[in-house]
Amino acid sequence: MQKIIALCGLVTILNSMPLTAAAQTSPDVPWSAPATTEIIVEDRRFTSGGAELAGTLFLPRSNKPVAAVVVTHSASAPLRTAPLYEHLKTALPALGIAVFVYDRRGSGESGTATAGGDFTVLADDAIAAAMSLKSDPRIDPDRVGSWGLSQGGWISALAAARSSEIAFAISVSAPVVTADVQMMFSSTNHLRANGYSQADIDQMAATRKAVDDYMRGTGTREAAQAMIDAAKTEPWFRYTYMGETIRDRAVSGWRREIENDPLANLATVAAPVLVLFGAHDAVVPVAISVERLQTIASRMPKMDVHVVAGADHAMEMAVDTGVSLDPRSDGRETPDSPEYLAVLASWLTRQGLVANGR
Repeated sequence: MQKIIALCGLVTILNSMPLTAAAQTSPDVPWSAPATTEIIVEDRRFTSGGAELAGTLFLPRSNKPVAAVVVTHSASAPLRTAPLYEHLKTALPALGIAVFVYDRRGSGESGTATAGGDFTVLADDAIAAAMSLKSDPRIDPDRVGSWGLSQGGWISALAAARSSEIAFAISVSAPVVTADVQMMFSSTNHLRANGYSQADIDQMAATRKAVDDYMRGTGTREAAQAMIDAAKTEPWFRYTYMGETIRDRAVSGWRREIENDPLANLATVAAPVLVLFGAHDAVVPVAISVERLQTIASRMPKMDVHVVAGADHAMEMAVDTGVSLDPRSDGRETPDSPEYLAVLASWLTRQGLVANGR
């Protein structure tokens, strides 16, 4: 089933409701005028590794094939309807670029089996999504890439590293350190922003280290579980995003995550890649990430790195740190930094992805 949506301007916000809902409920007004961009909204399914995944394509009406972006998921935003992705559904089609957002495997209409923390599975899902778009005559098969924020930024780059079918990659707020280093940084700032003492921070750090030592094979499961048991009743524990039971490292998704080095993945990407960070990101060690990127910059002439002034982890501006670091805010982020949107549009234009007349 198709729906046609009229869209004016580069970034039109439709009262934060999904684009499909806005199309169904927006009343006609006597002073309205035809919009320049019309968006075709289609639900689609594709298969990856034996799993059937469901998504939605936002396609600008055009008289020639357009570029497309496959969205890879933030850890806390697995559904295609997440507010985090709304800016892409409006801004990119206005530039003449299609956007495909799907429910992450194990979420929404994409079955119940998750990737179990295996980023290669999630990257291969993004590659399969891109391949499914390339069979559509309205999509230019040579201009299909990926965009991801936070964990999705890791996956976007990994997909480009694993397959030449990904023509470009955009990584937003994805740390260029391993997951254990990133989470130690994040948890420390979560506790500090919410007023916890240095003693609490020290206990949290010791607990995280015990878990990570076990996952790396340098500590015991019993010692890690004892630290978790002592910490799980503390009011700050919810800010650490750790489970209450330590899984066997042989099957642990967390072990797989901390063994993945995003710098190594980025270093093998031959396609153009844009790496964006927020200068006020309390979740990702941006300064360290930029330093690590500088070590491979000479080997990656197609990589652009930009730190956005005033933006936090979700590319939001002027959000209170206590709010942005509250777990209740997870999955509700709405990027609104003008600089982020401008840099994104400029980079897409330089890559020849923006339509020049339709």
